Amino acid sequence: MLVNLHFLSIHIHQLTTVRQVMTKQVIVLGAGVVGVTTAWQLRQAGFEVTVIERESSAALSTSFANGGQISVSHATPWANPDTPYKALKWLLREDAPLLFRWRRLLGLSGNAGQDTAPDMALWRWGWQFLQQCNAKSADANLVQMVNLGLYSRQILGEVRAQTGIDYDCLTRGIMHFYTDHAEFQAAIAPTKRMQQLGCDRQVISVDKAIELEPALTGIGKELVGATYTALDESGDAQKFTHRLAALCQQQGVTFLFNTAIKRLVYHNQHIDGVEVISVDSKDNAALPAQSQILSADAYVLALGSYSPALVKALGINLPIYPAKGYSATYPVLRPDETPYVSLIDDEFKLVYSRLGDRLRVAGTAEFNGFNLDLNPVRCQAITRRVREVFGDAVDLTQPNYWTGLRPMTPSNVPIIGRAVNRQGRIDNLYLNTGHGTLGWTHSNGSAKAIADIMQGRQPQVNFNFVGLQD
Repeated sequence: MLVNLHFLSIHIHQLTTVRQVMTKQVIVLGAGVVGVTTAWQLRQAGFEVTVIERESSAALSTSFANGGQISVSHATPWANPDTPYKALKWLLREDAPLLFRWRRLLGLSGNAGQDTAPDMALWRWGWQFLQQCNAKSADANLVQMVNLGLYSRQILGEVRAQTGIDYDCLTRGIMHFYTDHAEFQAAIAPTKRMQQLGCDRQVISVDKAIELEPALTGIGKELVGATYTALDESGDAQKFTHRLAALCQQQGVTFLFNTAIKRLVYHNQHIDGVEVISVDSKDNAALPAQSQILSADAYVLALGSYSPALVKALGINLPIYPAKGYSATYPVLRPDETPYVSLIDDEFKLVYSRLGDRLRVAGTAEFNGFNLDLNPVRCQAITRRVREVFGDAVDLTQPNYWTGLRPMTPSNVPIIGRAVNRQGRIDNLYLNTGHGTLGWTHSNGSAKAIADIMQGRQPQVNFNFVGLQD
């Protein structure tokens, strides 16, 4: 029998490559929705995966109580030509949708003798943000966000079909509604641009909006227009992440909870390990135990707002700053008068998602460092708007307020790919961070893409991944 030695050689090489992938060990840093979806995709590709997380469980930080939307249509970047004017207009409003703490910029605490240094990280980030506030950059960033969003929504559907995971998912679409004529007119051009890119966002009439979501009847006279994206979705990101983490564990992924990351052990463009220490689950304080070094073949950075601090010593300056977002979760009292279609209230920069017998309302952004204090004025502004829109369809006396730190880049585009510093590529460190307000939307696609990159494959999405060019 004749044997095609060339074919046999190729086949043996392919088997060897598969075996190498199957035994490659990866440490994922962070167990939010981005870290856990990354762990899932890596495990599906055959990697041995360990996830390190300082909290006591998955999705207890930024992914805990976000807006709950899978919103490809919510891709208009914050950095656009209109934003600087709006930010200045809102500067002194404590309940402003977008609030830069000017006292933080100047290093003024407001307490005599307790002023601090100006926040140079916020100055740098703000300058980079302003550089993105032009039409050309805004369009380029919108393209990136729509492309990744469409891909990620597809991958989420595949994960849902593969696992049967339940997370209060509703596939009823997402509607942007407008009560201001100027805001509505400003939405038409990006809507058409998204259509060109394959996003099914459509401009609809007020009557059509109320037909699709009767819960808007109460403010029908105030509405001036809407857009609707039928294929967008909603669901509980925390529930999804927690349950996907359990599925990861069933497939052999190791989770090290209550474990803080101190530093990356770095030498000659290579990560030799990660130094960790056990922490108390209540306050994240280090326990009286020695730190240890954990090693793997490769590492994925998925620490959100905490990513820049970890890699700064490596000469990597990630342009990520925390934007504190607020949410309030209300028990539903009258289901028929509470929305099933997920909504975006553009004028107030709020989103509304029905999560079973709860209504999640989230939004606004406050640039105030890593401060997680609940500001009562901003909390009350959310409840006031919910009352205006839905009356007493939800229990406004029992709001569950929450804040989380969104890892914002100046462009709103996440940082996905291989780590690079001034000396070149760090050969075994990968980045999956900086997802801002769209971490839930972009998580599954980002995870699949980084898994492909780590296997030497080209991701199946048109996106500007970092560090891939030699």
